[in-house]
Amino acid sequence: MSLESRISDKAKIQGLVDLQVNGYKGINFCSDDLTREDFERACRGVFEAGTTAFLPTMITSSPEVYQRNLPIMVAVMQSEEFSGRLLGIHIEGPFISALDGARGAHDRRWTAEPDVGYLDKLIGWAGGRVKMITIAAELDGADELARHATRLGITISLGHQMAAEQDIRRLAEAGAACLTHLGNGVPALLDRHVNPIWAGLANDELTAMIITDGHHLPASMIKAIIRTKGVERCVVVSDASSPAGLGPGRYEVLGTEVVLDGDGRLYDPVGGYLAGSSSTMLECMNHLASLGIVGDEELLTMGFHNPLKLIGLGPEDVACTQDILFDAKNRLFYAVKR
Repeated sequence: MSLESRISDKAKIQGLVDLQVNGYKGINFCSDDLTREDFERACRGVFEAGTTAFLPTMITSSPEVYQRNLPIMVAVMQSEEFSGRLLGIHIEGPFISALDGARGAHDRRWTAEPDVGYLDKLIGWAGGRVKMITIAAELDGADELARHATRLGITISLGHQMAAEQDIRRLAEAGAACLTHLGNGVPALLDRHVNPIWAGLANDELTAMIITDGHHLPASMIKAIIRTKGVERCVVVSDASSPAGLGPGRYEVLGTEVVLDGDGRLYDPVGGYLAGSSSTMLECMNHLASLGIVGDEELLTMGFHNPLKLIGLGPEDVACTQDILFDAKNRLFYAVKR
């Protein structure tokens, strides 16, 4: 008996939307030799793995790489094949903390202080397709940048930061809407009370994006975030890096050697920090479903409706070319080609 015949039509959901995908199957969207063909191949792979639509993401890079790669992405987005599936671009950086730990896998050389003029250049290179940008709340000029981006319809997310409570509050008042991978992008050792995780968790205005791959956050932290923020202010993301979709081994990501363990953990063996995720959106949703923290409808809210709402879109803006099925009995998502 086929999967489709075992699952009723009521189990078909509208899709899964990922706001943070950095690459797939060896193709990194920040590579200085990225080609249109590579980008298209990676995007098709992400779709085949069960993601309905997503924001291709560029982390902190040199101006030359931004100027080179952003137009490649835009050209692909404008093609009929990817309409309604590539929903815009997420630029994660370069206006983030330069400190070890908070910076994560981002290259310190290209981190920058908030600069409205530089942001406008990024937007121009991206043909106005920037939907989200991640910045650090504590940096001088972050509030001005947030107000400028918000006026242009860009969602400001706070992450890779060492922000204090007052910094988070100030940026929320300036228009910031969410928190990039809350619980990650911080040093391994933090003040137990005064730190960006508690400050972000306590701010009722900000939606939490969380990586539920089973490695970035323990189940207890995922539960605490969802219980505190509420389902309506939580969004699941994969943070997939270029080794996602590949088997265990050692890989080079933007000049840094990383290790992908058999259990899916992807990390820098020197510093020990995670180097993005090796999981897809489908896998992240299945891990979250397995924890039994939320119900079926709440899963769909965090994996489809909330991501779209956060970037100012709706279900009508998404083109679905495959069915995403949810087996409620076994609490598993499946992607099935039409």
